[in-house]
Amino acid sequence: MEGIASLNLLRQAHHIDQDVTLAINALHCPVTDAVWQVFSNKEIWFVLYAAVLVFLYIRLGWKRATIAVLACVLTIVFCDQLANFTKAYFERLRPCWDQNMVDGALHILEGKGNLYGFYSAHAANAMGFAACSYFCFRNDKTHTYRIYGWCIFIWAILVGMSRVFVGKHFFGDVCVGFAVGLLAGWALAMLGRWIIGRLRLSAPGSAGR
Repeated sequence: MEGIASLNLLRQAHHIDQDVTLAINALHCPVTDAVWQVFSNKEIWFVLYAAVLVFLYIRLGWKRATIAVLACVLTIVFCDQLANFTKAYFERLRPCWDQNMVDGALHILEGKGNLYGFYSAHAANAMGFAACSYFCFRNDKTHTYRIYGWCIFIWAILVGMSRVFVGKHFFGDVCVGFAVGLLAGWALAMLGRWIIGRLRLSAPGSAGR
């Protein structure tokens, strides 16, 4: 009985996720469609990634920044590879491959891609990079990086939500991706901070820079 109740609960959650996804996806027009396609195209944001990593070197010095950059890279690798595993394990169809979603007038802006989409690697990678880079910048005690934090987290949210608008992910896929990315980014940034502390790496402007 417990197994049946759990299965019914999962089905109910899935139906709610379908309804929420269709409601969000329906909020479109030609202008916003173009914007969401930009945010969904990960290649466009390589320049942003590179700029942030360069700025880490400027603010932290090469020793501490190297650890910070490695933490950011490992965050993305972890989020991406875990997403590949969960997609193959759970085999949850992307909305664009779900006939019920298509029949419900799902607005599709991109090619369908692979069959499965749980969870969203786009959302996890973006949020993971945002969290890890923000907490890594905080190794520089001369600034709070509050403005950077607001900007990079809003960017990550927009990247994740773009996947709903282009029809590639359910809202739930994106939310789980955000959670995985935030946790992974924070954890690896804290690991990097611990390593910096253990190695007693010098701050920018000191002789050890």
